[in-house]
Amino acid sequence: MDYRRTYVRDLFNLTPGTEASAYGWVKTRRDSKGISFVQLSDGSCFKDLQVIVNEGVIAADTLKVITTGACVRFDGKIVASPAAGQAVELEATSVEIFGAADPTTYPLQKKGASFEYLREIAHLRTRGNSFGAVYRVRNRASYAIHSFFQKRGFHYVNTPIITASDAEGAGAMFAVSTLLEAHEGPSTDGEKSKPVFKMKSMNPEDDFFGKPAYLTVSGQLEAETLAMGMTNVYTFGPTFRAENSSTSRHLAEFWMVEPEMAFCDLGGNMNLAEEFLKEVIGDILNHCEDDLAFFNQRIEPQLLETLNHVVDSPFERLTYTEAVKLLKEGGEKFEYPVEWGIDLQSEHERWLTEVKVGRPVILTDYPKEIKAFYMRANEDGKTVRAMDVLAPRIGEIIGGSQREERLDVLESRITELGLPLDPYWWYLDLRRFGSAPHAGFGLGFERLLLYVTGMKNIRDVIPYHRTPGHAEF
Repeated sequence: MDYRRTYVRDLFNLTPGTEASAYGWVKTRRDSKGISFVQLSDGSCFKDLQVIVNEGVIAADTLKVITTGACVRFDGKIVASPAAGQAVELEATSVEIFGAADPTTYPLQKKGASFEYLREIAHLRTRGNSFGAVYRVRNRASYAIHSFFQKRGFHYVNTPIITASDAEGAGAMFAVSTLLEAHEGPSTDGEKSKPVFKMKSMNPEDDFFGKPAYLTVSGQLEAETLAMGMTNVYTFGPTFRAENSSTSRHLAEFWMVEPEMAFCDLGGNMNLAEEFLKEVIGDILNHCEDDLAFFNQRIEPQLLETLNHVVDSPFERLTYTEAVKLLKEGGEKFEYPVEWGIDLQSEHERWLTEVKVGRPVILTDYPKEIKAFYMRANEDGKTVRAMDVLAPRIGEIIGGSQREERLDVLESRITELGLPLDPYWWYLDLRRFGSAPHAGFGLGFERLLLYVTGMKNIRDVIPYHRTPGHAEF
């Protein structure tokens, strides 16, 4: 066997009469008079391959083992299919069973299962229609993202997972330490002993890195250092936030796409963000037709219409102040009242994109009090050169800014927010030695996948979710 074997997706393109082998997992087997029908999938495409097993071709004892969940290889001949929805099927001449699956205990049955249940068997859920489709889209989206930046001359860079500074200044960070060690605790009546955690030292200098260290919440600050010598760079990797939130839109571990561009202002940043969303979504539309058709039918009606609308529409550009004025004058009663200075809620963002404007919107120039320390201050002293890209049905999908390149202004802003200057000494050096205007944005990869698949819970677009109280698999 070799990795260059033919996949199920390739078998659909073979002409009748061609000898072929089909590898995969059995979804169902249905027996009729003198014939058995096996639905086979290897995850390479949305469609299952129908395998025809004529009576007497495979021994009865072997056929009994070909049940839902079994892993097999069928050898045979491609034949024209009389069934609707499929041009060809495989007429089997032999079978090899790699691994049987007990049909009485196999967790994925033909009947539908809730997404909540499927999260409990995340190691098996890719064999079903929904999650096979999700992860094929995830794969294509990853490819499209790299392709987008590479075609534009961006360098792909890897920023640290472990950091000593807080990129967002919000403090929601996971500490990384070797000072905490586990000891076997005392056992109680009939219960097994449980580990007890104790600190080896309370002195940070005794820790592995000699100082407090954390899992990164963003690769942005380090990406800026690389942009200041390589002009245009991007990161695409895991980030971590210790927010005690169990909503359908939050994860503790998630992936971020973060481009950084030297010699770029807010206008150029907005142009890149619009091009990025249109091209990546367009690529997925062109290469994941069957998967998106499934989501459109089963998960989110009008998904395809929404995605095509994003690709085809020019993005509206408004300042935060203009948006607040529209929201206050729109006559809509919101759960969260609108006033200048608030952080806009999803209901406000969706009203702007779906009701007022009718297409994606890029909001700029937010109040400095609700934005991070590194965003460039405007001359009005009240706002910063921030931007959020808002999309119909989801709200914010991209957040970014022109970065503050002036040393004195950045130092003042860090101090104003009560943050220490020392951890940012290297970041300040970028302004001290050859500073340049620069800008960038961040896109949560799983948030993008929620949007293009129509899935309702962010736990269902990442293979193994990490949320408060949950770190299985």
